[in-house]
Amino acid sequence: MRSIKSVYKIGHGPSSSHTVGPYRAAKIFRERWPDADSYQVTLYGSLAFTGEGHGTEKAVRSGLPGIEVIFDRQTKDLPHPNTMLFKAYRNGQEIGSDRIFSVGGGSIRIENEPPHEEREVYPEKYFSDFLTVCRERNISLTQLIYEVEGDELKDYLATVWHAMEDSVRRGLKAEGTLPGGLNLARKAKLLYEKRCYNENGDVTMNRVIAAYAYAVSEENADENIVVTAPTCGSCGVLPALMYYMQHDRGFPENEILDALAVAALIGNVIRTNASISGAECGCQAEIGSACSMAAAALASLYGLNIDQIEYAAEIAMEHNLGLTCDPVGGLVQIPCIERNAVAAMRAISSVNLSRFLYETRKISFDDVVKTMYRTGRDMDEKYRETSHGGLARIYQNRDREPETAVTHEP
Repeated sequence: MRSIKSVYKIGHGPSSSHTVGPYRAAKIFRERWPDADSYQVTLYGSLAFTGEGHGTEKAVRSGLPGIEVIFDRQTKDLPHPNTMLFKAYRNGQEIGSDRIFSVGGGSIRIENEPPHEEREVYPEKYFSDFLTVCRERNISLTQLIYEVEGDELKDYLATVWHAMEDSVRRGLKAEGTLPGGLNLARKAKLLYEKRCYNENGDVTMNRVIAAYAYAVSEENADENIVVTAPTCGSCGVLPALMYYMQHDRGFPENEILDALAVAALIGNVIRTNASISGAECGCQAEIGSACSMAAAALASLYGLNIDQIEYAAEIAMEHNLGLTCDPVGGLVQIPCIERNAVAAMRAISSVNLSRFLYETRKISFDDVVKTMYRTGRDMDEKYRETSHGGLARIYQNRDREPETAVTHEP
């Protein structure tokens, strides 16, 4: 399995697979063909259907200025739902081409080539493998991670954490309307500052954590700097919980960094054995993965054992199974922003259950990851980041489609 560093990427929103990945692909293709005098890229699948709302064209042009961008919404039977075909020309003649896939979380893969950007560092592949090693050697997950990755991992995690903190702080201060045409107002500041009558401690905690999640997700929707955790669309879940635990509960930064390491390992297991791409497996692969990562991080922060950590991550993913990716208007706003806040709450509930019930569980984390992947592959394409179904379609057609009468059999 590859380094957990690649789970966290710092970059501009609103979508890791639709902006960060295509930007990196364009940049790499330009480096491969520097002598070309013109370039062209054709975007297929989810990139074609929701690329305009996600800012894909802008991202590609940032990586390769002057490139011609074509949206192909007709081609079917793609090798990956986020497929790009780059071509380089000189004097009107094609001199090179590459088919590149944006596989989620900002990672890319070039067809018929091994991964260039991430080296294999773990002999383990499944969570059960890590579980076995930790038990045999009587060490924790964090000890194993730092042993494999080296002490420099801590510095990288600190950089990641400070970027996450910055996105929370910026989002809590910002006001106004998000771009894209939905006229969606930012809500993080309001949510953070507004208290309800006779608000008790639990309500305050939920409101504040939700405000943190909104803050990061709204920064992402506004195309500002965020951290993939594991994607841009799900970037608010993990930072919200960790920000609350440090700034409101007083956990020291070094413990937060250790929790981020555990979260990244969970995200890494998911992307290695399944997918973190909404275009490939629906939002269960994005929000579900983020919820699992956050639950594992929180369980680790509380000092729970490795079985409790696994169970927390399993519960979090299991109860996001089947979650569709149906962004209204192709924008990472509705239901994406609110969904980050809800997932943060679900992560807390998952940890609370795992604390007491871990010895009774029947389903492993590996089982639920495999289930998520199969569910995603079975899911109709319109529920996998195409904006052709679900909320996206209902919202688009709500003023044009008559209500369907429901009849009940006697």
